Amino acid sequence: MLAYARFARRYLCPLLAISTLLLSGCESTKVEPQVNMLLLDNVPFSQHSVETQDEIFALDANIRATLDRYLDRHNGSNIKVAEQLLQFLVENGDSSLSYMRGANLSAAAAFYDLNANCLSLSILAYSLSDYLGFKGQFQRVHIPEYWAQTKGYSLLTGHVNLVVTQTNSGARKNSDNREVLYTRPARVVIDFDPNSRQQKFATSKISKERITAMFYSNKGAMHMINQEMDMAYSYFRAAIDIDPLYSAAWGNLAVLYRINDHTQQAESLYQQALLINDENKTALGNLALLYELTDRPEKAEEIRTQLHALRKDNPYYQIALGDEAFENENYDKALKHYRSANKLSASIHEGYFGLAKVYYVRGDLELSRTFLNRALSHASFTHDKKRYRNKLEWLSAVAKN
Repeated sequence: MLAYARFARRYLCPLLAISTLLLSGCESTKVEPQVNMLLLDNVPFSQHSVETQDEIFALDANIRATLDRYLDRHNGSNIKVAEQLLQFLVENGDSSLSYMRGANLSAAAAFYDLNANCLSLSILAYSLSDYLGFKGQFQRVHIPEYWAQTKGYSLLTGHVNLVVTQTNSGARKNSDNREVLYTRPARVVIDFDPNSRQQKFATSKISKERITAMFYSNKGAMHMINQEMDMAYSYFRAAIDIDPLYSAAWGNLAVLYRINDHTQQAESLYQQALLINDENKTALGNLALLYELTDRPEKAEEIRTQLHALRKDNPYYQIALGDEAFENENYDKALKHYRSANKLSASIHEGYFGLAKVYYVRGDLELSRTFLNRALSHASFTHDKKRYRNKLEWLSAVAKN
C-alpha cells in the first residue's frame, strides 16, 4: 500500500496542496461545513508575512506597456485578443513556454520567467485578461489523482485552467483613447496542459480566493519540503485565512504538525480537513498514517483498504505504488505495478519510464532502452522529452563501455 509517509497536495497545473472538492448537485441546499478557527490557536510556529493577493496578481508598468504594444500590433479589440494570450506569453518567453511543476510564481514573476507551473501561468493569464477588460473565470480540471516525488515527499497534483469571456458590457480604452464596445459574448479556454486539452476532463468553477489559497498552499508545501517550517506554516495559514473552506490547506497544515511531532493537533486538523471535504483522499490517507504512528493499526488498515479500492484502477496510483516499491528495492513488486499502470493506460509516459528503471537496475540495458523510447514517444512536455533523450544518450554511452 502507498505509505503516504510525507504526503501533500499541490496544484501545479497546481500546484503542492491537497485534495478534491465534491460539488453538490443542488447548491441551494448545500450546508456549509463548520470551520473551527480555534484549531489555529497556540501555534508552535512563528508566523511571517507573505505576498498579498493583490501582489500575486499585479502587473507592473513594463508588462502593461508591453501588452499595449502587442495590442497595437494585432489590432486587438475583441475576444480574438484572448485567443492570442497564449501566443503573447510564448513570444515574451524567448519563444518557448517552459512548464515547470514546482515553480510557484506571481503573475509578474511568471511573465518574466515562464518556467512556471500551470497555476502560476493561469494567474498570469487572468491578470492579462483583466487588464484587457475581459472576465476571467478559473476552473478546476477534474483529472485523475496524480503523484510526483520530491525530496521524499509524495505530492498529489491538481490542475486548473482559465475561461476568458467577452461580455456585452465589457469595454476598455484602446491606445487612441477610443472606447471599444463588445457586442457579442464569446469565450476561450486557456489551458497550459496539453493532456488536459486533449482529454476534455470535467471542470468546476473556482474563485479567485480559492486560486490564491492554492498558490499559498503550494508555496507552503515547498517550504515544508525544504525544512523551512515557520514559512510553511505562514503560507498554510494564509491559505486558510483567505479561504477557510479549502480542505487542502488544512490537510497540509496537519502534515506540518505531524512531521514536527505535534500529533494530537495534527489529528484535529486532519479531521477538520475531512469535515470540510469528506472526499479528501489525501487527508484520509495521512490520517491513516497518523493512526499507524500512534499505535492504532486497525483504524489505519481500514482506511487504507478503503482507499486502495477507490484507487486501484487509477494508473497513476499504480505508478505511485511502483515508485514506492522501487525506492524500497522491491523490483518485482515495482515491475508488477508499472505493468498494471500500462495495462490501465498505454499512453502515460511515467509507466514506461518506471519499467525502464527496473530493467536498468536488473542489467537489461536493451529493454531499458526500449521502454525509455516508449516513454519519450508518449511525453508531451519539452522538459520530459529532454530528460528521456538525455537518459537515452547516457544509456548508449554506458552500453559502449
